[in-house]
Amino acid sequence: MSVSGPETYESLNLEPQPIRPHILAAATVVFGEDYYTGQRETINLSGFVQLNKWPMPGFEHRVDEKGYAEFDLELISAPEVGIKGYSYVLNDRIQILSNPFLPNTGHIRQIVPGKNFPANFFIRRFGILETSSMRLAHRDVIEILGTVDHIPPYKKPLTGPYLGEPRGDGPFDVLQAPNVVRGINLPEAWYPSNDDNQPVGITPSVFFAPSAGPCMSMLVDPSIIMQSSMEGQIKVELNGKTVSIDIAGEYEKAAGGELLLFGPEKHHDGDGVLAQLARVAMVGHCPELGGRVMLRASWPKVSGGTFGEGHEESLSRVKYPSALHLDAQFELATPSGVLYATSAVHVSGKVLDIEPDGTELRMQGPDTALVAQDGTPRARLSDVQLVMRRSIVGTEAHVSGAGQLVRS
Repeated sequence: MSVSGPETYESLNLEPQPIRPHILAAATVVFGEDYYTGQRETINLSGFVQLNKWPMPGFEHRVDEKGYAEFDLELISAPEVGIKGYSYVLNDRIQILSNPFLPNTGHIRQIVPGKNFPANFFIRRFGILETSSMRLAHRDVIEILGTVDHIPPYKKPLTGPYLGEPRGDGPFDVLQAPNVVRGINLPEAWYPSNDDNQPVGITPSVFFAPSAGPCMSMLVDPSIIMQSSMEGQIKVELNGKTVSIDIAGEYEKAAGGELLLFGPEKHHDGDGVLAQLARVAMVGHCPELGGRVMLRASWPKVSGGTFGEGHEESLSRVKYPSALHLDAQFELATPSGVLYATSAVHVSGKVLDIEPDGTELRMQGPDTALVAQDGTPRARLSDVQLVMRRSIVGTEAHVSGAGQLVRS
């Protein structure tokens, strides 16, 4: 009986080139100068980042005296890419970037010496938070940690970030799934920054909280990413009355919707193309709910579905117009708190072309209750009609057009 020797990451034969994945993320943000009384919101984020790693020049692989193998890596997210989302509280886009003046470095390290996986994924993150009106930085490093079982550590399509489906924006304990990483030394205060990205003063503007999305992220590998401006209407039943709410969002402001398509070579579950409604942020006005409202996609619950007829051997074999079916997990932010759908609603439509402009998505089937975080029923979501307008489509989610990721 032969016994193999201890593993190191050299056996993976990794290419000396960066990984440029799509990233799905969330951050629970507390707005204001007082962490304990500020307004809390969990914001869905996504974007295009770059992971530089060994065996690229300047990055090391090593085995320590106890037999643990590890290799170095670095995270870059520059202004033309970055991780972005839309805040209901700010009514504005936010974008998280790497601080180019500080090292955003880390490693992949064996958990058991001599066994490559599972492994710890660790990054020391120095970030910049930008909106249309402010630019913030934090003083301490945010340490990001998770357990991964392969390289690249892509999350299986249409699987969620938690081991379970918690409801609400927290606070609650967080238990992330494999191949999901999160900030482990939160809360962290963000302050106004100067031109050198250094925090200024002693009065913060924003805090990152430990839950519900504690600076959490996962890498995914879609075939195509569609970022679309969207408009439409939802109907909500309140106290026996049906209220129609016009809603809209623009992709340039990280609003609207983001749709991910995964061909068979990406999901490895047979033929057919899978679809995920990764982000939704569409704002409207409803006096009956107290004013401005925002329809958003759930972070804990995945809005998944299919694209095409289900037998395609690749995305390129999809014929148009093509059916899109989604079991959408929605939430509705209101001035008095977020309402959470207790079940998915089925929305579907015909996508006319890989450029989805003009695609109409309509809810079919039963409605769903909208409840407060404690489960108290508040309303019912009875109809959803959405139209995809101007879109940017590609294999990478650039913020504005196609560009090359460079060090700042």
